[in-house]
Amino acid sequence: MRAISGLWRWRHNPLCRGTDLAEAWVAFTTLLLVLVAAPVAGFLTGGAAQDALQRSVRAQHQSRHLVTATVVRGLDPSPSAADPETSAGGDPRHRVLAHWTAPDGTERSGPVPTRLKDPRPGDRFRIWTDGHGTTVARPLDTMTATTHAVLAGVGAALATAALVEGFRRLAVRHMVRRRYARWDRAWEKAGPDWGRTGTGS
Repeated sequence: MRAISGLWRWRHNPLCRGTDLAEAWVAFTTLLLVLVAAPVAGFLTGGAAQDALQRSVRAQHQSRHLVTATVVRGLDPSPSAADPETSAGGDPRHRVLAHWTAPDGTERSGPVPTRLKDPRPGDRFRIWTDGHGTTVARPLDTMTATTHAVLAGVGAALATAALVEGFRRLAVRHMVRRRYARWDRAWEKAGPDWGRTGTGS
């Protein structure tokens, strides 16, 4: 609105300078780009991210399997035991030596984290593995993928708006410098005769 009012104010103003009108048009163009280009960039980026992430979700769900593991014995806690993708709300995690059967039928065992509050030998819990039984992180879910895509779209829209505003500021700064340079030249030309009686008569 400020850009539009600026254009209207300078429309028939005899004091309007070329740089004033140019500055108002730059502001108006920036407003249009922010209102049009930023949402389009956000939509396209979010859509592309959504497609890529949903393909990743499908691929992960096809290649990762939920199997049942059996606790062999408990292990000393380790900072690396926490899995940021599966832990929630700071739930306590324990590391145990467990045994499980891989999707391909091979027997596997190794240290794994578990949410069991008090793991004891023989307790059973579920873990994610690949097709060969190697433990992997929980696959990405659809809702999380969509959230990431939305955030990517919003980020792209904000980045586009910031880029357009940056170009506007550079253009205005350039115009202001040119205006000051013209003023300096005009003052230098009028300076020697400034304030003298009868100058220019």
